[in-house]
Amino acid sequence: MKKFAGIMVATVLAFSLVACGPVDSAVQNLAGAASNKGSGVVTADDDGYAEGRIGDVMRTYFFDYTVNSAYTCKEFEGYTPAEGNKLLVAELTVKNTDRSTVTMYDTDFQIQWGDDDDDDAFDAPITYYSDAVSDDQLPEEYDLSVNEERTGLLVFEVPEDSKDYSISYLEQFSNETEGDVFFVYFTAKDK
Repeated sequence: MKKFAGIMVATVLAFSLVACGPVDSAVQNLAGAASNKGSGVVTADDDGYAEGRIGDVMRTYFFDYTVNSAYTCKEFEGYTPAEGNKLLVAELTVKNTDRSTVTMYDTDFQIQWGDDDDDDAFDAPITYYSDAVSDDQLPEEYDLSVNEERTGLLVFEVPEDSKDYSISYLEQFSNETEGDVFFVYFTAKDK
């Protein structure tokens, strides 16, 4: 009987300790799932493809990234797009999860719009073509130390009539092979 009572006490204690931790995150995940934002960590499937939404943490081989928000506008910090285009401004957070410093480029991320049949419906940030126009933009090149996190803006030119987008990242290794591809899908509103 003492053995049974000891097992029961240990079981109750174990459940009470478990209840102290993950309940908050479980509630947050449920709350996030009910909203129009992402709600979790996304990793690539067996085919090397990952799809997320705004707010999701995209877990790549080298780092995690999150598209925190995005909007479109006709002008940003004095920069105006070419005729027929508007600007898409996206805030990203990038965190190094590797065991060494990772060199990042703003062009690691590209924007896509329209349907999958249009091979020309993508572009790099405006800094690929000209200088940054705001200190809030992610630099063209920067190092992320181990466990370092950085948040900044990426600014893209997109067609004036577009509204649905994805921001993607393709893993590329030093031996010139490619890894998984990650997409964050969203609809951007005019600001």
